[in-house]
Amino acid sequence: MIQLELFKEEDFSRLINWVDSKKLMYIFSAERFTFPINHQQLLKYINTKDRIAYKVIDKTTNEIIGHADFSNINKQSKSARICSVLVGDKKSRNKGFGTQIINELVRIGFDEMKLHRIDLGVYDFNKQAIKCYEKCGFQIEGLLKENIKFENEYWSTYNMSILNI
Repeated sequence: MIQLELFKEEDFSRLINWVDSKKLMYIFSAERFTFPINHQQLLKYINTKDRIAYKVIDKTTNEIIGHADFSNINKQSKSARICSVLVGDKKSRNKGFGTQIINELVRIGFDEMKLHRIDLGVYDFNKQAIKCYEKCGFQIEGLLKENIKFENEYWSTYNMSILNI
């Protein structure tokens, strides 16, 4: 079981330590940050009006194990985008926390924020994440071919969504 709480300045150092390579930063956040992530970037990040960032707490150990956010929150269209999902604590990976995080974000989005639509982007090579999102009810809408350049290669991104119907 997990719990999401607001990501605050006191949580910055942990996230900075987790994101220890440029490749992981791109997988985690695309081009949102520049590597290495620093306090100034995270201050700007948490103060963006259309974003809510969370730290993820494992309720069985009370340890902070991850991070996630809603971005592009549009109150008129009742939509938002799940971004920057990371199980940062390496010993907590591959234990089902990703599915729990996504299910909790969907619950918050639909039940608390009263959203109609939630979407997300995932690189086409990230098969484990794609499986997780499909398990949580997301469907692939399309592929943005080679839309992100990482070093000397281009990555393609699936857009996935779920509707509150």
